[in-house]
Amino acid sequence: MNRVEKATECPICGSNELGKGMHSGYASMAPAERFGLGSKIIYIICTHCGFIVEGYVEQPKRFKKR
Repeated sequence: MNRVEKATECPICGSNELGKGMHSGYASMAPAERFGLGSKIIYIICTHCGFIVEGYVEQPKRFKKR
Protein backbone atom coordinates (compact mmCIF):
# COMPACT_ATOMS: atom_id res chain seq x y z
CA MET A 1 0.00 0.00 0.00
CA ASN A 2 1.36 3.40 -0.89
CA ARG A 3 0.27 5.27 2.18
CA VAL A 4 2.03 8.32 3.57
CA GLU A 5 2.00 8.53 7.33
CA LYS A 6 0.93 12.01 8.36
CA ALA A 7 1.62 11.60 12.06
CA THR A 8 4.94 13.17 13.00
CA GLU A 9 4.55 13.75 16.74
CA CYS A 10 2.91 12.01 19.69
CA PRO A 11 -0.05 14.05 21.00
CA ILE A 12 0.54 12.68 24.53
CA CYS A 13 4.26 13.21 25.20
CA GLY A 14 5.36 15.30 22.19
CA SER A 15 8.04 12.84 21.07
CA ASN A 16 8.74 12.66 17.34
CA GLU A 17 10.21 9.16 17.58
CA LEU A 18 7.47 7.05 16.00
CA GLY A 19 7.58 3.41 14.94
CA LYS A 20 5.32 1.13 12.96
CA GLY A 21 3.69 -2.08 14.17
CA MET A 22 0.86 -4.36 13.08
CA HIS A 23 -1.74 -6.87 14.09
CA SER A 24 -2.20 -9.78 11.74
CA GLY A 25 -3.56 -13.32 11.63
CA TYR A 26 -6.32 -13.82 14.20
CA ALA A 27 -6.08 -10.16 15.19
CA SER A 28 -7.04 -8.89 11.74
CA MET A 29 -9.96 -6.54 11.14
CA ALA A 30 -12.89 -8.24 9.37
CA PRO A 31 -15.93 -6.69 7.66
CA ALA A 32 -18.90 -6.52 10.04
CA GLU A 33 -21.58 -7.31 7.43
CA ARG A 34 -20.13 -10.53 6.05
CA PHE A 35 -17.64 -13.28 6.63
CA GLY A 36 -14.48 -13.32 4.61
CA LEU A 37 -10.94 -12.18 4.56
CA GLY A 38 -10.02 -9.29 6.75
CA SER A 39 -6.96 -7.07 6.67
CA LYS A 40 -3.88 -6.49 8.77
CA ILE A 41 -4.14 -3.52 11.13
CA ILE A 42 -1.16 -1.15 10.91
CA TYR A 43 -0.27 1.18 13.79
CA ILE A 44 1.97 4.20 14.14
CA ILE A 45 3.26 4.03 17.72
CA CYS A 46 5.17 6.47 19.91
CA THR A 47 8.38 4.65 20.84
CA HIS A 48 8.77 6.86 23.92
CA CYS A 49 5.44 6.41 25.75
CA GLY A 50 3.74 3.62 23.73
CA PHE A 51 0.69 5.63 22.67
CA ILE A 52 -0.94 4.45 19.42
CA VAL A 53 -0.91 7.64 17.37
CA GLU A 54 -2.60 6.28 14.25
CA GLY A 55 -4.19 3.04 13.11
CA TYR A 56 -5.47 1.85 9.75
CA VAL A 57 -6.19 -1.33 7.80
CA GLU A 58 -3.71 -2.37 5.15
CA GLN A 59 -6.38 -3.33 2.56
CA PRO A 60 -9.36 -0.95 2.89
CA LYS A 61 -10.99 -2.23 -0.33
CA ARG A 62 -12.03 -5.39 1.53
CA PHE A 63 -14.52 -3.28 3.51
CA LYS A 64 -16.44 -1.82 0.56
CA LYS A 65 -20.06 -2.90 0.28
CA ARG A 66 -20.74 -5.22 -2.60
